[in-house]
Amino acid sequence: MENGTYFYLMLFENIGYTRYAWFSLGFVLYCAIIFFNSLIILAICLERKLHQPMYFLIASLSLNSVYGTAAFFPRLLSDLLSYTHSIPREICLLQAFVIYSYASNENTILMLMAFDRYLAISKPLQYNNIMTPKIVSVLIAISWMYPMFCIGVAAILNARLAVCGKKLWKVYCHNWEIVKLSCTNTTVNNVWGFFIVTTTVIIPLTFILYTYVKILIICKRSSQEFRRKAFQTCVPHMVILLNFSVALFCEVTLSRFDNVQLPIGLSIALSLEFLTVPPILNPLVYGFNFPDIRKRILYILKTSK
Repeated sequence: MENGTYFYLMLFENIGYTRYAWFSLGFVLYCAIIFFNSLIILAICLERKLHQPMYFLIASLSLNSVYGTAAFFPRLLSDLLSYTHSIPREICLLQAFVIYSYASNENTILMLMAFDRYLAISKPLQYNNIMTPKIVSVLIAISWMYPMFCIGVAAILNARLAVCGKKLWKVYCHNWEIVKLSCTNTTVNNVWGFFIVTTTVIIPLTFILYTYVKILIICKRSSQEFRRKAFQTCVPHMVILLNFSVALFCEVTLSRFDNVQLPIGLSIALSLEFLTVPPILNPLVYGFNFPDIRKRILYILKTSK
C-alpha cells in the first residue's frame, strides 16, 4: 500500500448550508440507533428469562447494528461540518472493512435466526437439546468471524492495489469504488468479491427462503393456534429480512452497475439504506413485537428515572 495516499469523498462538495440540516438529521438518527439497540442488548442481558437462543440472536443483531454504524455516522457527521473531505487510505480501508463486515454479519445472523425458528417449530421437543448454550455461542461466533475473515482478506487485497485516482463518488469508503480506481489487474479482487457475495449473501438468503418454505408447510398442516404462535415469532424476522434484502440489493445495484441513472439525492439515499434503516428498524420491530423484551425495556426506562 502506498504511504501518504489520500482519497477524496466528492459527494460532500457543494452541498452548501444544507449540510447543517443533514448533520442534525444524521445526529438524531445515530443517537436513536445507539439508544434503542443498547436498550435491546441491556434488556436481554439483564433479564434471565430472555437468556434463550432467539433472544441472544436478537441481541447479536443489535450489537452488529452498533458496530456497523460506528464506522459510518461519526465520520459522516464530521465530513458534513468540514470543508475538506480527504481521508487517509488506511482509514478508508478500515471504514470499508467495518461497514461491509457489518452487512455480511447481518446476513449470517439472519440465517441463524431462520434456522432457530425452523428448529423451534419443526422439532419443539428436541429444540433445547440441539440449541444448547454452547452450540448457540459457537454459531454466533462463526456468524461474526467468517464474514470478518472474508472482508478482511478483501481489505488486504485492496490495500495491495496501485491506484491511479483519488476521487470516491460516495459519502463513505466503498470497496468497489476503491477497486475501480486501480490501474493494475483486479481479477483476484473480483473473484474474491464474488466468493464473498456467494457465501455471505446468496447462500444465507437461499437457506432462509428454504427454512421459511418448510415452516409454511408445517404450519399448513397444524392447528390455528400453532400457526398463530409461529407467525408471531416469524413475522418480525421476515420484516427485518425483507427490509435488509431490499436495502442490500439497492446498494449492490447502484455500486456495480454504472448505467443505472437516478437523481443524485435518490441514489445516495438508496445506497445508504442498508446503513440507516435496518439499525433503527430492528430494535423497534423486536422491541414492540416481543412482550418479554418490551416489559424489560419499560422496566429499565422506569427505574432509570
